[in-house]
Amino acid sequence: MKIQLPMLAAALAATFSLSAHAAPPMAANGMYTDAKGMTLYTFDKDTASGPSACSGGCAQAWPAAAADASDQPQGDWTVVSTADGGKQWAYKGKRVYTFAKDAKPGDAKGENFKDVWHTVKQ
Repeated sequence: MKIQLPMLAAALAATFSLSAHAAPPMAANGMYTDAKGMTLYTFDKDTASGPSACSGGCAQAWPAAAADASDQPQGDWTVVSTADGGKQWAYKGKRVYTFAKDAKPGDAKGENFKDVWHTVKQ
């Protein structure tokens, strides 16, 4: 029995670590968020499956919603490469970002910012 408990603990740890890397969950208000509960946005200047149109100061204000190497596509969610070799989540082919001015989970201060940033909704 003692041998089975460590195996069960390892299996549970693997399950929970995998679920932490799943596609961002949908918040109760209908907006998608990252694992920290921060609102996710798309940028109208990005093209589906193309490189990010957000760099420099834009990338500081709108950080890419980072994905881990182990993250896998799920439904409308895919993982794309960034210019620096990292990974980023994309929703229906469009890269997703967080907004630096969203101070806490549930904030959506970037919604419709300059008419080109939009919350990701189902």
